[in-house]
Amino acid sequence: MMDTTNGSSQSNFILLGFSDRPHLEKGLFVVILIAYLLTLVGNTTIILVSQLDSHLHTPMYFFLSHLSFLDLSFTTSSIPQLLYNLNGHDKTISYTGCVIQLFLFLGLGGVECLLLAVMAYDRFVAVCKPLHYMVIMHPQLCLGLVSLAWGFGIANSLIMSPMTLWLPRCGYRKVDHFLCEMPALIRMACVNTAVVEGIAFILAVGIVISPLAFILISYGYIVKSVLRIQSSSGRHKVFNTCGSHLTVVSLFYGNIIYMYMQPGTSSSKDQGKFLTLFYNIVTPLLNPLIYTLRNKEVKGALRRLLLGNRGMEKK
Repeated sequence: MMDTTNGSSQSNFILLGFSDRPHLEKGLFVVILIAYLLTLVGNTTIILVSQLDSHLHTPMYFFLSHLSFLDLSFTTSSIPQLLYNLNGHDKTISYTGCVIQLFLFLGLGGVECLLLAVMAYDRFVAVCKPLHYMVIMHPQLCLGLVSLAWGFGIANSLIMSPMTLWLPRCGYRKVDHFLCEMPALIRMACVNTAVVEGIAFILAVGIVISPLAFILISYGYIVKSVLRIQSSSGRHKVFNTCGSHLTVVSLFYGNIIYMYMQPGTSSSKDQGKFLTLFYNIVTPLLNPLIYTLRNKEVKGALRRLLLGNRGMEKK
């Protein structure tokens, strides 16, 4: 019997993904599984190194370990379900599972947007006010900024998740996506979604565009300060550190803005699916590589932890 009431009927959803192209799904399963395992290893390594090496007990690595924890949570909220669906004929997800997935996806994504802005402020203080860095970025402020990011990110999800799930679907249960993502669920509605899309746009301005504007302004001041540095080695060090953060910002925000500033559009559904895979798999996978390959401090900490006393003796 079809559900003709509203979107809150607790029936299972069917995640279509690329079910019309089974060969593509089999290939995706292998790639995503390898990428997910590498993501777990890379981000767990960043967290452990930041906690275990006393040289990295600084605000920058405090925020970086939180970013790695977010990436672990972000991918784990959806990838196991995605792998299960790709590996067999069962494409279903329970209503409760869909609710949890949507809530975590929106919440953790919002937290990451704000945390990247916090990290930009940390770099601004480090470059523009180096003599006062440890005074300004004291542990209480760092903890407060991270708590605010978590609070606003979760609040955004608490608003948007129920609004999206309560949209009437008139019995339609097939989600044209890999996961329960807001744009795909909005497209399923059998009513006009202009109000929900308008609210989503307004919240996106606060949770996505405003932090991005803050990041760009912060880096405007950073560039001005860097140009005044006489030492080429000093400029190189700043560009290395800030370049890693800007790379992560570009990867994450580019996809988020495309997806969530136009939540109900259906211009290219396949493109939307691949973009979701990109920021759900590729970005969390690349973050540890970006921060370790360009960062001598992290590479040094890894050497100290892996070599132990032998590494110290060689010095």
